[in-house]
Amino acid sequence: MRVTGLAVGLGLLLALVAGQGKKPLDAGSCRPHASCRDCIRSQPSCAWCQALDFTKEGESDGMRCATPEELVRRGCAPGEVVRPQSWHDILENAPLSDHAEQDPVTQLAPQRIALWLRPGEQHSFSVRFKRAKGYPVDLYYLMDLSYSMKDDLENIKKLGSDLLAALRNVTKSVKIGFGSFVDKTVLPYVSVLPSRLRNPCPSRHEQCDSPISFRHVLSLTDNATEFESRVSSQRISGNLDSPEGGFDAIMQVAVCEEQIGWRKVTRLLVFTSDDVFHTAGDGKLGGIYLPNDNQCHLDANGLYSKSHIYDYPSVGHLAQVLSAANIQPIFAVTGTTLPVYEELSRLIPKSVVGELKEDSSNVVQLISDAYNSLSSTVNLEHFHLPPGVSVAYESHCDAASGSRGVHGAVCSDVRINQLVNFMVTVRADACLEGRHNFSLRVLGFNEEVHVDLQTLCECPCNPPEPHSPHCSKGHGNLTCGVCSCGPGRMGKRCECELAKATDLEAGCRGQNGTGPVCSGKGRCVCGQCVCHSQMRGRLCECDDASCERHDGQLCGGRGLCRCGSCQCEAGYTGSACECSLDTSACVRDGTECSGNGHCVCNKCVCQPGYFDNLCSRCPGCQTPCETHRDCADCQAFGTGPLSQNCSSACRHMKTTVLPAPTVDDGWCTEKTEDGRILIFLIGSTPEGLVTLTVKDKGAEADHTRTIVVSLVAGISGIGLLVVLAYRLSVEILDRQEYKRFEKERQRVTWKEEENPLYKRATTTVINPKYNEE
Repeated sequence: MRVTGLAVGLGLLLALVAGQGKKPLDAGSCRPHASCRDCIRSQPSCAWCQALDFTKEGESDGMRCATPEELVRRGCAPGEVVRPQSWHDILENAPLSDHAEQDPVTQLAPQRIALWLRPGEQHSFSVRFKRAKGYPVDLYYLMDLSYSMKDDLENIKKLGSDLLAALRNVTKSVKIGFGSFVDKTVLPYVSVLPSRLRNPCPSRHEQCDSPISFRHVLSLTDNATEFESRVSSQRISGNLDSPEGGFDAIMQVAVCEEQIGWRKVTRLLVFTSDDVFHTAGDGKLGGIYLPNDNQCHLDANGLYSKSHIYDYPSVGHLAQVLSAANIQPIFAVTGTTLPVYEELSRLIPKSVVGELKEDSSNVVQLISDAYNSLSSTVNLEHFHLPPGVSVAYESHCDAASGSRGVHGAVCSDVRINQLVNFMVTVRADACLEGRHNFSLRVLGFNEEVHVDLQTLCECPCNPPEPHSPHCSKGHGNLTCGVCSCGPGRMGKRCECELAKATDLEAGCRGQNGTGPVCSGKGRCVCGQCVCHSQMRGRLCECDDASCERHDGQLCGGRGLCRCGSCQCEAGYTGSACECSLDTSACVRDGTECSGNGHCVCNKCVCQPGYFDNLCSRCPGCQTPCETHRDCADCQAFGTGPLSQNCSSACRHMKTTVLPAPTVDDGWCTEKTEDGRILIFLIGSTPEGLVTLTVKDKGAEADHTRTIVVSLVAGISGIGLLVVLAYRLSVEILDRQEYKRFEKERQRVTWKEEENPLYKRATTTVINPKYNEE
């Protein structure tokens, strides 16, 4: 017996009922596919109808693939619609702990989730986090022992008790460790002269330790006395260049978990330095070109033994390793290098930077503040994500207050025992083979949410029926409503013998057995047409994909294509269902299209001369004053173009003539055909008559042309007079000047002897040369 998908059908029916009144999905969003498997892998909106007799005459089995709404509309029972949907199951969900003394401590829930995803479809689940009071802490103190840190070392030697006391205010379970670094022990980072390797201090009278790349001094311990004792035995060292080899040291601290003694608790790495750092590529200066191998290379004395072989790690490599090891760095650096380490912190998740005084006297307070900042910031991240899978987050940082969620996976200022919720949304872009896993973790905490992921790429149809009676009494197997025929059989129900199939081809042609088989749009199977894609009909003559489109959608997305014609939804009409029968966009103040047009497809079609969306504007139309001018003229004065038939043409108007009314902007001032100015006021009576109040003395000739001509003539005359007056005054002045010149000339008489040009010489010059005698 066949088992119907009752649960799936009920769920689909409820979804369809809930979605009534909403715009259905476009049927064209799901293309026909020959099998259920190919159908559900195509798009998340696609479903498959497994009903036995769903396809009609000429329709291929590919028509079983469509949206659920379309399948139900075409007669597929909801229980026969196959549409796998993403879902999840919580496998482990231990309650969250309030205090770290509980065993085991649980701060992240659920712990394990099974997730089934349909490719292309998003699915969400909730993750909860609550900080337990007194959660254990491991702190490793990594110190720069280059010569410039000499004063700092003296303060660090007395640090153990104070540091443990400060952290025990937060939790009872605290362990601290210590390590030091300088730089790679090759040129140009340190001097390789034997004397300088023994004592790299600037002064020969001061004894320093030999330079090292990294030395692990003390594994994590809760013994403050041992910490101070081991640190007190350390001596300062030195190197040549300013940048230090701190990245090598951080890498070894992160990957050497067993040697350092890291527990699965909150892990803090305090990095102190007064200078910048070497990074990947700098090793080439010393002939070191092999990239860091991400392995632990500590020898029996705790020294990094491969520093001369492997290059410094890059920032990205370091960030990845620290996140994987769940270590939160605290960069305690001096003010001169603070900006550099602030930029570095932006690239390393869950890290903070604090300013260290020149002698490290504030290091305890700095570590305490940094720990509070790190522990109050909750950052949920994913690890080991399978290819083609993406994750998005929405955080509800104050679940108790019902605060609105925000995109992202970070909550700040989280208090002890404050519940934080994250909505995790997962999507797979393609089918994945087999089972995959990834994890979610709050940075700085060792707990994880393990997600077992599988993709839904197969059809959950009814169980297959071998030799089904539906397939011509056992000549085929029934799978997802489709018969798979046995050898020598064919047809929709395996009803035809392959040897006789060619004799039945005439039934797939037009009248008289002529024309192409199945109209050239299908294939003939057992004398019946099996149509391609959207084609249907006895001879595949009907195309359900050839309807008109509007806005790029078949039937405008508001109807179904049936044999080349659109069957529109209620409220729409037109060849492409592009026309809405609604008229709300055409009406304002109860008037359709301002009375100057009619509504078509919820848009106004205006009368000639009118335009805009409500036909309210008409630049070429007559104004009310222009419309009533001739009636006012004929009824008041018996003149104008309507004077001969005024009583009939203006029977709906009543005109009153006033000698001297008060005229304002509401009065019409119109020019008549004979040049007069007609001044009148338009009104109305309760009976619907138009009243015209005309000014008796206002009908005067238009003297505009006369005024203009007079003004022009006057201005021209005045100008001419000015020019004539100017020329006359100039002429008079010239004549007066000439007369004065003549008088002066006549008064002056010249004598030849008085003219200096004709006077004879009166001076005798004697040359001394000729008067020597």
